[in-house]
Amino acid sequence: MYNKNLILIIIAQIFGFTAAPVTIFLSGIIGSTLTSLTTLSTLPTASMVIGLASSTMIASNIMSRIGRKRGFIYAAIYTSISSLIAAISIYYGDFLFYCLSCFAIGNGLAFTHQYRFAAAESVSEDMIPRAISVVMLAGIFSALLGPNIAVYSQNLIPEHTFVGPYIALSFMTFLPVLSLIFYSPKNAVKSEKKIIAGRSYSELLSSHRFSQAIVVAAMSYAIMSFLMTATPLSMHHHHGFSLESTKIVIQFHIIGMFLPSLFTGRLIKKFGHSRIIYTGILFFLLTIFLSYFETTYINYLIALTFLGIGWNFLFITSTSLLVISYREEEKFKAQGFNEIVVFSMQAIASLSAGFMLTLVGWEIMNILCVPLSLLVILMTLRADISEKKSVQVIMNKG
Repeated sequence: MYNKNLILIIIAQIFGFTAAPVTIFLSGIIGSTLTSLTTLSTLPTASMVIGLASSTMIASNIMSRIGRKRGFIYAAIYTSISSLIAAISIYYGDFLFYCLSCFAIGNGLAFTHQYRFAAAESVSEDMIPRAISVVMLAGIFSALLGPNIAVYSQNLIPEHTFVGPYIALSFMTFLPVLSLIFYSPKNAVKSEKKIIAGRSYSELLSSHRFSQAIVVAAMSYAIMSFLMTATPLSMHHHHGFSLESTKIVIQFHIIGMFLPSLFTGRLIKKFGHSRIIYTGILFFLLTIFLSYFETTYINYLIALTFLGIGWNFLFITSTSLLVISYREEEKFKAQGFNEIVVFSMQAIASLSAGFMLTLVGWEIMNILCVPLSLLVILMTLRADISEKKSVQVIMNKG
């Protein structure tokens, strides 16, 4: 399964994705120091997600024209510069400029999230779930590397605690360039005619598996982002836990997001997509149960780890479903549409997290995630029933 392109993608993922855990870990806390309005403290986090969501279709279109290699390299340079701008805005205490720099970091992450599609394209169809899992697994190194370097670099600039972490992030997000210059994707550039070929969006969505893949990915990201964005504020500001304790919980959460990738691909291959989706929802429901009844450190730790595991099962499964539900000529159209839906939902969830935490509290926030979990179950049941009917019709005709 492993080949040169896949290995280079993994290296780029490790360093490029550090922008996400560092910003998730710090942006809410930094926001609370730069603005007196507590309801706006998570706006930098939401700005990153909005930047990501608004750039997903653009990222797909750019790479369809100039190729994945140049798209990834330009994005890495852009993210590195954006991180430096974030450091400058923190140094001068400019909340608006910090939000704008987080938005720009999100723009770069829109390209980083395409690494999983590049991985899927670098292997045979039967190895797609495992290739996606391996690239997602690389995120665990980002989860360990990013926040730790953020903590160790916090005194890099005296009297400006959070400037150093973004200077370090600028260096880390530039490193993918050094691996991507050796990356040589197949079918590097598609013609514009091929991009718009294939089925329309309405025809794609009429496929129950395609629509299921999008809903599962969107709801998994919405639930995960809604709770994860609120966690640092809930722990550090509302319940008085230290920054170190908050960091450990976020790290365990991100480890939960990526460590199961060691075996998620194999589980999908053995048990099928639907069973792994139901298992992911079970982990989400356990998260909600734990968070509703207790706000102790151990409950935060276990609940956020379960939240990460549930997301991993749902997101990898939905991605592997997506890439087998469209034709080759529909690739960029389908991927772009999926990304904009998924990360728009993530943006809404992140943007509302700080406000909802202040309005209803941590416990009720978790209860609000139950209907979204049920929607995933319903969409999966619908797709399964539709597929069984199709198989039955074919057998009857035979």
